[in-house]
Amino acid sequence: MRSNNRVLALALFLSLAAGAPAFAAPWAEAGDEQLRSDLMILNDAGVIRVLTTQWPIPWAGVAAGLDDPVLYTKPAYVREAARRVLARIKRETAEGTRVENFSDATNRPALIRGFDAQGQANAQDQEIVDITSGGSDLHVAAGAISDNRNNGGGAALDLDGSYLAQRVKGVEIYAGEVGHWWGPGWISALSYSTNARPFPQAGIASAGTQRFKTPLLSWIGPWRGEFVVGLLDDRRIDKNTLFDAFRFTFMPLRGLEIGFARSQILCGAGHPCNAIDAINPINDDLHPSKTASEAVFDFKYHSTIAAHPVEIYTQIMNEDSSPITHSFSSYLIGTSAWFPVGKNTLRVTGEYVSSISTLNLFSFGTVGYGISYTDSKYPDGLRYRGRAFGFSLDSDSRLASLQANLTDSGDRSYTLSLHHALVSRPATGTANPITTTPVTIDYAEARVGLPTRIGVLGLAGRVQTDQPRPSRGATAAAEISLRVRIR
Repeated sequence: MRSNNRVLALALFLSLAAGAPAFAAPWAEAGDEQLRSDLMILNDAGVIRVLTTQWPIPWAGVAAGLDDPVLYTKPAYVREAARRVLARIKRETAEGTRVENFSDATNRPALIRGFDAQGQANAQDQEIVDITSGGSDLHVAAGAISDNRNNGGGAALDLDGSYLAQRVKGVEIYAGEVGHWWGPGWISALSYSTNARPFPQAGIASAGTQRFKTPLLSWIGPWRGEFVVGLLDDRRIDKNTLFDAFRFTFMPLRGLEIGFARSQILCGAGHPCNAIDAINPINDDLHPSKTASEAVFDFKYHSTIAAHPVEIYTQIMNEDSSPITHSFSSYLIGTSAWFPVGKNTLRVTGEYVSSISTLNLFSFGTVGYGISYTDSKYPDGLRYRGRAFGFSLDSDSRLASLQANLTDSGDRSYTLSLHHALVSRPATGTANPITTTPVTIDYAEARVGLPTRIGVLGLAGRVQTDQPRPSRGATAAAEISLRVRIR
């Protein structure tokens, strides 16, 4: 039934595509670390004012400000960032039809999936067509995916990233399988990231960066909002489980970005399903919630220290009704700094994540194991196809990371990531599906992005000192991806 539904969805997408004359992508998708880094450089230089913790990011909010004459007074590395972003906007919002092919293959999919992660499985191949007619945007990404872990090595229909979107004044209404990254982290996002494959969904989002004009709300500054509702159509114990999520991000002061989000799974076979359950924020011992929900607060502040752009950020995921007590909170903290090297830019990021939930906010001595992505009412937890919606190491895990990324004047990207991971704990039991027992892993990845005449070639190599149980011992992996521009 799941395959039939996806075949019907593909047929509908292709029928809508027929005869549509032009292309203009509504947003920049999550996953391009070079674009994200460039946006941060331009934000810090005062060229643009774009919210960068809520992906996809509408192109309409990025383009404003890039034609300001003040840009030509900025340092060379800022002008280079603007050049790359303008080229990307020109390419992705140009009239006409765009056709691409994306292929990715690896002998072992990445255990730690950061913002820059590529393929979702052992092998993936998609033909991608972008078309628009007026305010309607169609992005068809159709192909096959083979995942040894979840599909037994067999190929399955892959529509990841496909969507149909309609702009209505200041909002974008869409349906499809869209990837999201909500949060300031470069290595992890606690509640909603691209760790899990996207699922069938519909949503409404700001079509650009908005501002309130009334004096009462103008202090909020630039803001964006998005609401998503989707169907978890994987192999679940509670079939037809629904997912919904909402995020609001704003910038009250230049450099300060604040985000609030709430996501939950609800309904499904054997569960009550009504609107009151979906919006009820109460969850305590006397009034237990009928859904499995997570609330998130995050902030990021960026400024310049000794002529270098610097950001600090944190994210807290709350499993219960109160953000202070009985909260079962997970934590993320990090910092990034950019070091100009002529026209080139070196970004260095340090990040720490813990999904061991503390009973009360910052009460690190009192914890609740097996809680972060597992709920007693829903045995499959807040996961899709076996992967958590947020942190790639799932419940009761810790991850310390150091990442360096260099972008040169030829738009070549080089990334080195070092990780120290503690996956699961003895008290976790089966609440972390990654490993049967706790394991400590040191993990390194080197990644290169090479622009070519036909597209972008990606190469990655990974080594790790141990593996999730029941496997044991050091192992290595290689990954190659190619995004070819056909038309």
